[in-house]
Amino acid sequence: MRISIAEAEGKLAELVKLAEQGEEVLLTQTGSPPIRLEIVRPVVEGPGESYDAAAELAEILPLSSKRAPLSPEEKRKLFDEIRRLAPEKAAVPGPDAAHSQDFLYDEFGLPK
Repeated sequence: MRISIAEAEGKLAELVKLAEQGEEVLLTQTGSPPIRLEIVRPVVEGPGESYDAAAELAEILPLSSKRAPLSPEEKRKLFDEIRRLAPEKAAVPGPDAAHSQDFLYDEFGLPK
């Protein structure tokens, strides 16, 4: 289905339902390429490779189902375990804070 953005303004819920049902919904505007509404599915690299932080924390410090606040001893144990595991899960290093926005500027320091 092709529909102009002006026509689609009051019909977003209907268009979303159509997209969920598998119909191709294209929003058009003069002078611009069409925009497709589609469902975004989580990307998982392979079986068992998704990351579940809550499950990992539950392994470190099993919590009761009533979700009572942690005692100071439980908090200390949790933080110590996180600090112990942190080097194993080190993030990919990026630019330092002083250079994190360099991509916005050209070689003369002017905005791109």
